Amino acid sequence: MAVQAEIIDTLRTRIVIAMRDFQPRPHIANHYLQASIRGAERQGFQREALLASAGVPAAWFSKPEQLITEEQFTRLIKTVWRVTRDEFMGLSNSRCKNGTFALMTDYCLGSATLGAVLRKSARFFSIACDNVDIGLGESNCNKLVFFRLSLEDASQDTDHMLQEFLLLMWQRFACWLVDQQIPFATTQFSYPSPPHVAEYRAMFPTELQFDESVCGFYLHGKYLQLPNTRSEDELAVFLKESPAYILHRPDHDESLRNRIRALLVRQNLRDMPSLDELAQRLHMTPRSIGRKLQEEGTSLRKIKTSLRREYAIKLMSTENLSVADVSERVGFSETASFCRAFKRWTGKSPSQWPG
Repeated sequence: MAVQAEIIDTLRTRIVIAMRDFQPRPHIANHYLQASIRGAERQGFQREALLASAGVPAAWFSKPEQLITEEQFTRLIKTVWRVTRDEFMGLSNSRCKNGTFALMTDYCLGSATLGAVLRKSARFFSIACDNVDIGLGESNCNKLVFFRLSLEDASQDTDHMLQEFLLLMWQRFACWLVDQQIPFATTQFSYPSPPHVAEYRAMFPTELQFDESVCGFYLHGKYLQLPNTRSEDELAVFLKESPAYILHRPDHDESLRNRIRALLVRQNLRDMPSLDELAQRLHMTPRSIGRKLQEEGTSLRKIKTSLRREYAIKLMSTENLSVADVSERVGFSETASFCRAFKRWTGKSPSQWPG
């Protein structure tokens, strides 16, 4: 009997552990509790009621370290949509009626390719919603195309919540349509790197650029030819679950760019491997690596520069180091060269950077 009781206790423990592991784990920054209800609060809706409707304890609002789950964030967005009757969540100087995005997706679903969908969605939103500058450009010399998706007046979007959400909507919808993770080359923003920039790496698995003239993202032109694989029934499920699919972060990024980043972050930035060395580790030829990275809208040089930039900004923001020390740690042989690079990356010299 004792042995049987022990077995039962062991099984019970395993079940409890399995259930605990199955529970959605909070990973979204507390910043988004405040950002998502900012517009609704300006319209007079009470913070406590908004949070309660989404199942979020009001006390969490003043706890910056408290993370939230995708489910909680989804419920909060739906609550704000409902009370404001605005898909722009009160974060724009003009309202976007609830159901506009769904109507756009229905309008575009019959298009054969991703490129056709992006063009039709841009035409639709240009007519249906004010305050959105949207359009698909022509390919450049690197065969990249730019999808412009920017707020014309962002004065109400003080936390950049709406701008982030719009970019996520189109990127996630594009990937869903073609049933694969598109390796977007670059996502750019018309504002400086925000305090919660660490969240961007998870939301946008691309190269990030700030202080640009408009917001939008680049992708290789070949992805515009991908066929639309979705049916009306699948679209109905997608919209029913919205914004859960949009807010869900990809579990992994299988792009070559990300594989190379994962290898490089384990290296000393002062002595990163060459293309030939990477080719040996990845069991590829240098030429095939270069060609594949070009299709993904990047290059080995850009990846290395991005890692140096991110590490430099982190050190300048969080460590009490001299400019010379930071310069050496991120792989520059001369401090003057680092200062010029940092100014090019951020628009500010190291001495002007808030640390």
